[in-house]
Amino acid sequence: MSLITGKKIKNSALLVIVAALVLMPLWGSAGIINIFILVFLYMAMGQMWNLLAGYAGLVSLGQQMFIGLGGYTVAVICYTYELPFTIGLIAAPFVCMICALVISLPIFKMSGVFFTIGSWIVAEAMMLFFTNWSYVRYGFGFAIAAGRGLTLNARYIIAFILGIVSILVVYLILRTKFGLGIMAMRDNETVSEVRGVKTYRKKLACFLISAAITGLAGGVMHLFNGYVQPYASFSIEWTVIMVFMVIIGGIGTIEGPILGALIYVFLRQYLFGFPGYSMLIFGAVAIIIILLAPKGVMGTIHDKTGFELFSVRRAIKAPQLPQPQLPQPQLPQTPED
Repeated sequence: MSLITGKKIKNSALLVIVAALVLMPLWGSAGIINIFILVFLYMAMGQMWNLLAGYAGLVSLGQQMFIGLGGYTVAVICYTYELPFTIGLIAAPFVCMICALVISLPIFKMSGVFFTIGSWIVAEAMMLFFTNWSYVRYGFGFAIAAGRGLTLNARYIIAFILGIVSILVVYLILRTKFGLGIMAMRDNETVSEVRGVKTYRKKLACFLISAAITGLAGGVMHLFNGYVQPYASFSIEWTVIMVFMVIIGGIGTIEGPILGALIYVFLRQYLFGFPGYSMLIFGAVAIIIILLAPKGVMGTIHDKTGFELFSVRRAIKAPQLPQPQLPQPQLPQTPED
């Protein structure tokens, strides 16, 4: 099979999958639609954690701060100011970006495991702050009634758009020079700085983008759930889920969070019947996949077969070499009469 034929088959299969997902409200049952709503929301969160850790080398354990902050933004706008939830969803990513900009000043002075721990400490501090803040009703939280009027199909469309946008954002970033810069920064930050990569700007840009879309996903998730409460909304369990999805799916691949979200959501639905053993089973699944496929399912498949559903490699044009100028033959001159 030629490379062109394989690419056509891959694009056709991708088009069929997208068409089936777009038309799911027409053919899917309520249970399947609800499952895929969760898949799209978790996939968006996973893509953003993968952008940070898998491509920029920023391993964060504090992404739950943006989940909670996005949820509280929607809740305050809907409950306190009685405005439409659409305004809350528009405001959530901007509030999260402002928060990320502020906390980037101290935690970007750390690197490696210190950055990881620092991000987690900031998230825990934010949870305590919201628990003791009277403006957000202390630890009682809010009931978000605005989302109750949304139909199942409307919820699916919102989640679907968010999931697709998260994929496109990562894909388009990685297809640019900016994407090459963050991957170089991930591989060797010192060398990339010497080569002219502005590492601080790229870290900050990735952090802000990740905060915005993660916060939006958190706002949508809390809107659909109908409540927000600090201990649940700022729980580290959110980031643990993101790490689980990305690691088993394939860190550093766009396909990894997609597959990881499918595995996590379907496994969680199945394990509802085993409440006492669900976390043990999740842990066992993660250990088995890590042992059999250290780079995750999609990472291992790519290493062994070269298969990529979303290729971020750019074609390099061959340099145009100057054509050698051949000497023109000199015709013998005839003597003049």
